[in-house]
Amino acid sequence: MALNPFPLPAVEPGAGFACWSESIELVTTTAPEFIDLTEHVESIVARSPVGEGLAVVFSRHTTAAITLNELEPLLLEDMAEFLDRVAPRAHAYRHNDFDVRTVNMTPDESPNGHAHCLQLMLGTSQTIPIRDGRLSLGQWQRIFMVELDRPRPREAVVQTFGMTRPVRPGQVVGRRNGSRARVREL
Repeated sequence: MALNPFPLPAVEPGAGFACWSESIELVTTTAPEFIDLTEHVESIVARSPVGEGLAVVFSRHTTAAITLNELEPLLLEDMAEFLDRVAPRAHAYRHNDFDVRTVNMTPDESPNGHAHCLQLMLGTSQTIPIRDGRLSLGQWQRIFMVELDRPRPREAVVQTFGMTRPVRPGQVVGRRNGSRARVREL
């Protein structure tokens, strides 16, 4: 048994450490809803300078989760039914009693205690290894944002960090502002 079958490559000249961050903004249409973010995250990882490291996908919401699972329609139906059995929307949640609750109320507040309970189980983020500049997902793994409350605008933050890919003379590199630059030797 190999303890480290994927050793980090030797640090090449021009390599260093980097952190890169972008957001994915979307509008959900129902709940529960499984939104596949995999291709968006792969594009962000490809734009980032990180060659070996980690990608964190983080939901900025307490009623939308991030999870990894298989993109198979019947399984998605099974998972939606499972979520409804675990925390039914019609259950009496103290969070939903607007006659008693006085904290963190907004003008468009909705009875969403079930969504908070489900997010507690599913989690706010997932961390995926980056190897050779690509996500190291399993064969069937996809990255999902799971809407647990109701249709609304959502945001997932993707942050990569780790060892950079070496930059060689003549290479064109992307910048965060969308411009491109050619590296040259001095």
